[in-house]
Amino acid sequence: MHVIEGAINSPKGFTAAGKHVGVKKKRKDLSIVLSENPAAVAAMFTTNKVKAAPVVWNMDVYEKGKPIRAIVVNSGNANACTGKKGMDDTVLMAETTAESFGIKREEVIVASTGVIGVPLPIDIIRDGIKELSKDLDEELISGLNAAEGIMTTDTTIKNIAVEIEIGGKAVIVAGMAKGSGMIHPNMATMLSFVTTDADISQELLRKALKQIGKDTYNMISVDGDTSTNDMVVVMANGMAGNEKITEENKDYRTLYKALYHINEHLAKEIVKDGEGASKFIEVKITGAKTTEDARKMVKSVLTSNLVKTAMFGEDANWGRVLCAMGYSQADFDPEKASLEFEASGQKILLLKEGLPVAFDEDYAYELLQNRDIKIHATLEDGEAQATGWGCDLSYDYVKINGEYRT
Repeated sequence: MHVIEGAINSPKGFTAAGKHVGVKKKRKDLSIVLSENPAAVAAMFTTNKVKAAPVVWNMDVYEKGKPIRAIVVNSGNANACTGKKGMDDTVLMAETTAESFGIKREEVIVASTGVIGVPLPIDIIRDGIKELSKDLDEELISGLNAAEGIMTTDTTIKNIAVEIEIGGKAVIVAGMAKGSGMIHPNMATMLSFVTTDADISQELLRKALKQIGKDTYNMISVDGDTSTNDMVVVMANGMAGNEKITEENKDYRTLYKALYHINEHLAKEIVKDGEGASKFIEVKITGAKTTEDARKMVKSVLTSNLVKTAMFGEDANWGRVLCAMGYSQADFDPEKASLEFEASGQKILLLKEGLPVAFDEDYAYELLQNRDIKIHATLEDGEAQATGWGCDLSYDYVKINGEYRT
């Protein structure tokens, strides 16, 4: 597997485009991805009980188990908490996209992201879909435009493509995502779309994403909020020409690793672009009794405002980490816990088998001045482990979200 210069439209048979149509005052706000062939689909959707209209539409499409052909996304308006009009507008987005490409509306995934509780400017969006449908192609810039068109408070495009070999055939897996705030384990205010020209059964594709999602998107946090619009969608159109993957063999494992790499990369990029973030934090728990215990502790540390503010203040306040592990409801023995911080290849031991370790505060402060920080807790309760990613909590986060609608 190697990373290539590519975008969401790099796999064979995919085209894409993105442009500004007027939902937002400026910046691109509409994107479309199209597959030449019907594509197997795997997806994950928000666990929030309050679900935006596009999520409701997509869940219904997904449960029917049919292949899909297109994804249409608007940014700048979430189309959430908008009642019957919101659902009608979602259907109109699907229908307009379908009519533009001569496909069925049930073959269209719809996504919206932005402000909650504001009706879509559906006429602007429908006209935009009709115009944008003429611009789709395989060019890199078009794929990057699509990645830009799904952004809201994001400061960077989140995009990646890799190439692998399956059965002697070159296979490409590519992805794009958006997300910066309202990021929390069990999905986030994030949209993530992945395409591949690999030929794989829909059953196995869905199985792969279910597991990958647990270890990537469900292990990130910026601010503890789970959005109304979250989704991850993977499309596999089979146009690479490999022998169809129908069992968990070597080919499946090769594709799984590529899918994992794409989704882990996008998940990390979302956290790195966290609203107001100045630190990228990796939390790893090893030696836990069970994987679930490890995950609980990782998530608890990542979502602790006291840990996050300590990282922002570059304060090696390890007690906050251990405290967060303790209230996670995970089963572990704190008297056998060890804890260290790491950055730029340098480590500092803070706790050893439940007891504080005298350390150089100046050295710790210098270490925490790095942007990328690793927090590693070693337990003696078992063999399980988990890793997650988050960021600090800064003054800018409050400012950005205090002024979000203005």
